[in-house]
Amino acid sequence: MPIAHDSLLYSRVETVLASEIGGGDLEVGDQLPTEDSLIARFGVSRITVRRAIQNLVSRGLVVIRRGKGTFVAAPKITQDLSELSGFVEDMHALGRKPTARVIGKGIVTADATVASQLALTKGERVARIHRVRLADGIPLSFDETYLPLEIGKKIITNNLKVEPIFSLLERKYGVPLIEAEYKLDAVAAETDVAAALRVKPGSPIFRIERTSYSTGKLPVDYERLHYRGDLVQFVTRLVRKISR
Repeated sequence: MPIAHDSLLYSRVETVLASEIGGGDLEVGDQLPTEDSLIARFGVSRITVRRAIQNLVSRGLVVIRRGKGTFVAAPKITQDLSELSGFVEDMHALGRKPTARVIGKGIVTADATVASQLALTKGERVARIHRVRLADGIPLSFDETYLPLEIGKKIITNNLKVEPIFSLLERKYGVPLIEAEYKLDAVAAETDVAAALRVKPGSPIFRIERTSYSTGKLPVDYERLHYRGDLVQFVTRLVRKISR
C-alpha cells in the first residue's frame, strides 16, 4: 500500500503542474515554485516533489538549470521526414520565424566522403557553407553544406542569411530537387557544434547526413545537419508491406 500511495501522490503533483503548463498558467520560461513551496502546497514529501519534477523533465515539459531552478520548457519542434523540404519551409509550416547566421563560405577541396556523396573525385573543388539556423531567434541547427563547384560558386554569391539554398537552386538557377537520402544518428555535440548552437559540449545532438538529387539522380547538395536534441523531434509515417 505505501508504494501505491506514494505513486498517487507524485502523480497528483505531476498532473496538476502539467495542467497548469498546458493551460497557460505557467508559460514558457516561467520558473516553477521552489521545492519547499510545492511541499507546502501539496502536503507531500521532498522525495515526492522531486519525483514529480523528474517525470515532467522526462516529458519535456520542464528543464532543470543547475543553481537556478526549474523552468517551463519550450515545446519541441516536430520535423516531418515524409518529404524533402528545407529548413525555412519547415519553420514557416510550423508558424516559426526562420533566420540564419552565416559562419563561413568558400571554395575547398572535397574529402573522400564529400566527393563520394556528390559523385566527384577526391580533391575536386566544391563550395562549402557553414550556417547556424535559428527558429524565433533560438539556434536550432548547425549546417555544413557542400555543392558541386559550378553551381556552388553561384550560390555563395547570394545573401545566405535570408535566401534558402533550396530556393536558390530551384527558383534562381533552375536546378529541381527531386529526392534525397537521409542518414540520422544520435551523437554528443563536439566543441564547434556546441559553440554554434550555444549548448554544452557533449549535449545530445541529432546528426543528419542528407544528399539531395536533381533530375537523373544527379547529386547537387550534400549536408551535415546538427539539430539540438532538446528542442527537436523527428516523426515519420510507416506503411506496412503486406506479404501475399
